[in-house]
Amino acid sequence: MEKIYNTDPWLLPYQVAIDNRHAGILERRRHLCGNRRVCDSANNHLYYGLHDEGGEWLFREWAPNASRIWLIGEFNNWQRSEAYLLKPVGGGNWEIRLPAMFLHHGELYKLFIEWPGGGGERIPAYATRVVQDPFTKIFSAQVWHPEPYEWQNDSPLRHFGNGDSAGSSTCESGCNGVNQWMPLIYECHIGMSSEKEEVSTFNEFRTNILPRIASLGYNTLQIMALQEHPYYGSFGYQVSSFFALSSRFGTPEEFKALVDAAHGMGVAVVMDLVHSHSVSNEAEGLSRFDGNESLYFYKGVQGYHPAWNSRCFDYGKDEVNYFLLSNCKWWMEEYHIDGFRFDGVTSMLYWDHGLGRDFIGYEPYFSNGVDENAVCYLALANMLVHEINPLAITIAEDMSGMAGLAAPFEAGGLGFDYRMAMGIADYWIKMLKEKRDEQWDVGDIWYNVTNRRRDERTISYTECHDQALVGDKTLAFRMMDSNMYISMTKDSKDLVVERGVALHKMLRLVTAATAGGGYLNFMGNEFGHPEWIDFPREGNGWSYKYARRQWSLVANGLLRYGELEAFDRNMITLIRESELYSSPMDLQQLHADINLQVLVFRRKNFIFIFNFSPAKSYTDFRFCAPDGKWRLEFCSDNLEYGGFGRICEGETHICENGTLSLYIPSRCCLVLSLAE
Repeated sequence: MEKIYNTDPWLLPYQVAIDNRHAGILERRRHLCGNRRVCDSANNHLYYGLHDEGGEWLFREWAPNASRIWLIGEFNNWQRSEAYLLKPVGGGNWEIRLPAMFLHHGELYKLFIEWPGGGGERIPAYATRVVQDPFTKIFSAQVWHPEPYEWQNDSPLRHFGNGDSAGSSTCESGCNGVNQWMPLIYECHIGMSSEKEEVSTFNEFRTNILPRIASLGYNTLQIMALQEHPYYGSFGYQVSSFFALSSRFGTPEEFKALVDAAHGMGVAVVMDLVHSHSVSNEAEGLSRFDGNESLYFYKGVQGYHPAWNSRCFDYGKDEVNYFLLSNCKWWMEEYHIDGFRFDGVTSMLYWDHGLGRDFIGYEPYFSNGVDENAVCYLALANMLVHEINPLAITIAEDMSGMAGLAAPFEAGGLGFDYRMAMGIADYWIKMLKEKRDEQWDVGDIWYNVTNRRRDERTISYTECHDQALVGDKTLAFRMMDSNMYISMTKDSKDLVVERGVALHKMLRLVTAATAGGGYLNFMGNEFGHPEWIDFPREGNGWSYKYARRQWSLVANGLLRYGELEAFDRNMITLIRESELYSSPMDLQQLHADINLQVLVFRRKNFIFIFNFSPAKSYTDFRFCAPDGKWRLEFCSDNLEYGGFGRICEGETHICENGTLSLYIPSRCCLVLSLAE
């Protein structure tokens, strides 16, 4: 396989650094795994934690700084008794064996760890079930030993791997694996998925929301906040128990039923995985677990994240690597997860976490500012995931643009399948904030939506959850603001709303149509969800008003939200059925008129036409195109999508001598398909 510095000449000055990094990862793998695969070496979850050994319970914990450890819980009235005292077994490991009758399904428990100079209650690091008392708000581990869940459906990725091409693409040079799933991602948060002002559940999501997602045509569900976290308002990014499913949404079996149902609908399930940091809480998390500040985390100031008030893992420590790698394996095997979006990758990659830094040029990717320990861990994690399932999906959330992040390991990369195209959403916000519509430059738009490495696949989006967090607004609300409260009826002639509805469709289509392998939408934004996201907190009186989704807006036939959703559904259906992303770099600009604000490009057998002019429509607009018969496949101006109906549906155009001529209404986008 060709190296990334051979396909990108700008990387040639860093050839030695890239080769040394590659060799360092191989050496790290040999050190941790010997001659075995990474996935065969990451089994900490099978050794540590609480296990039913057939007639007795076996519990183990790693706490090298501990002097004594007791198992405490409801079974012994939370007392430190001799019968529940763990024994040291070497290597900083402790264990206890108990008769089956000593522990029962559903009972609460913790550890009391004593260390030189102190001690305290701790939740086991490998606890797979953690619950919060509704009155005291205290978290405890819970014995969880129900009847095994009986899975009904295989992952759609496995069907694809057996030759089903739906939603897939043939991998080109620079991609991982022989074939590649084309993710059309619906990003969601289980807790805020209900319209009610409450925390929703796995069962409610499976019953009410999952069918909606499947009907919209999305083939991948990306779920946030699955790992247990003490503070609901952290959006799941301040994790305390890495092996425990957040109990506020339901039981492990209820989550398995959700994943099972998604697979039955042809929807893959990707988990938002937080390995970039850990909550600083000591009673709930890993910080000072056995009294040692650096048990799982870097020593001193490097072990604390200055912006997130959290702890930073020591990726150079063997035990931490085994812990995190085993965590990936646990979620894939226990819950049949199809892959991961790795959160906060930029923070992991750089010693300064990338804070306040502009990444200009390639030098920062290979300098002393890079935490090569984290680089090694991420490469090993990608190896493990793809050893377990070669068709699994791994996505990196990185804003630094590190070269090679989503290139194959054999080519000198880290092996992610995709990287988030984070700059596109920021670009749209910048355009809406700083420029009048008449100033929008279609050449600049084209550059920003297509600016990516040719050897790496990307996930494009106009907005994810980040763009709507408190203090910001959804894309629709940013454009229409308070007018959405009074002028979203279909008979309204509000110019602000007309503009917002038109641009909402155009920005989504130009972003999706130019995406480099995948597309993402956050829950509810497909229909222009208003307002922002704000979780219950002291500052808002612990209100759930903005931590929910107003699905009834779509169901109300008098409002325009259903029209926006209809546009999104047909856009996603077109992309999916045409396998538009099968050639990530197969984009050809046909025309870009900066003065007239018209952008035209071709992808596969489709021509996409965008007129960003707020007031000018063009008759007999001519541009170069392949000869043939072109049929109007899709138009944002259709009445069905809340447009003005200025284009006849299904009309055809004949291109002769390399020139196509057609009518392009203002603030409108069209899609033509080449007729057979």
